[in-house]
Amino acid sequence: MKLYKTHSNERGSISGAQVTIIGLAVLVLGLGSFGIWAFVSYSDAKDNVDTRVATARTEERQATQEEDEKKFAEREKAPYKQFVGPVDYCRVTFDYPKTWSSYVNKDVANGGDYEAYFHRDVVPPVSSDQQFALRFTIEQKQLDKVLDSYQGLVTKGDLRSSTSSSDGNDFTRLTGNFSKKIRGDAVLFKCNDKTVTIRTDADVFKPEFEDLIKTIRQKN
Repeated sequence: MKLYKTHSNERGSISGAQVTIIGLAVLVLGLGSFGIWAFVSYSDAKDNVDTRVATARTEERQATQEEDEKKFAEREKAPYKQFVGPVDYCRVTFDYPKTWSSYVNKDVANGGDYEAYFHRDVVPPVSSDQQFALRFTIEQKQLDKVLDSYQGLVTKGDLRSSTSSSDGNDFTRLTGNFSKKIRGDAVLFKCNDKTVTIRTDADVFKPEFEDLIKTIRQKN
């Protein structure tokens, strides 16, 4: 009697383990390919976003620069500059012609009175008889005492006194001859316990003076 030997694994057959390994290999390759594709897609998308952000920022900077240049051009076309007085002395401000120069003769770094002078092109040497387009003074005196110093000229008729206001500021206005060489207009008003005087020394500057006093502001 012949005995036949059986074989559990015939040549050419594929085991379950091999199928699993092949499946895992395919899966790994697939995941790797997907990962590469996803990374490339992410990189492309990120580059596109970065490019758009950089472009937007560049456009924003250009727009801001153009706006600043436009504002600067508008300021350059404006016929006035702004004067700002000492902060501790009510910070009086007003607009004056750009064609005028300014000169501070007395500062208030150590207290005391404040004096600034304005004139077309170049401010001449300071003196009591020199005509200026504008004198700006802040005195360490009460308004009543400063007005009393002009009372003699008002009584003689050399000066005419009146009242006016602008932007809520009440002024005492003096018009006429302040001296033999000075004929003009002045406005005086309180600055806490001090007195501000803004004066033009010649009628030729009166149109600019009228425009200027409309822009006077102060911070009490």
